[in-house]
Formats: sequence, structure tokens, C-alpha cells
Amino acid sequence: MKTKTLFRPVNLAELDLVKALDWKGFPPRLPEQPIFYPVMNQEYAEEISQKWNVPAYGKGFVLQWEMNAAYLDQFKIENVGGAHHNELWIPAEELDTFNANIVGLIELVNTFE
Repeated sequence: MKTKTLFRPVNLAELDLVKALDWKGFPPRLPEQPIFYPVMNQEYAEEISQKWNVPAYGKGFVLQWEMNAAYLDQFKIENVGGAHHNELWIPAEELDTFNANIVGLIELVNTFE
């Protein structure tokens, strides 16, 4: 199976929820969060973590994981700024299927304070 590496900047609360799922998936979205936004590169995830999560929460974390590439083909890569600001927009109701297509475990790859 071909895989694609994805990243997600998270705060401590979301990190704890991922840990509670044994690093195998992401928690359901809140009602006011209709979309799950994984990002396509570590540089962008670290930028969000440093510029948004650290000021807002005191710490920021970057997660990395492998996904079934064939599953991801259905989602358009959305560019939301600079050349490296690429992310996927996963509808909240799709998150269980998204989690089922994670290959291996989610990893913590960086922490910012």
C-alpha cells in the first residue's frame, strides 16, 4: 500500500485526546468544527504551532502519521496562503473513515513553548 505523510499542529488538550485513542486516531470534531484540517508538510504544521498554539495555549505540538494514499485521493489539496500552506479539508462526518485509513501510529514529532 502506498502511503502519504500528514501533519497536524495541536494543543495539549487535543494531544491528550489522541493519546487516549492509543495514537491510532483523532477525536470527533466539536459541533462548531465541521472540518478536520491535516496539513501536508511539517514546515506548515510547525509554523501554525509556533504562531498560533504557543501564544494561545502556552505550548504547541506537531503530530505526524502515514495515511493510505488511495483514500486521500478523494480530497483536494487546499492552498490557504503561501506556497507551503497546503492542507486537506476532511468533513467531520468522515473522521471515522479517515482514522480507519491511518497506517501505523500517530507520532509526536515536535514540541514548542
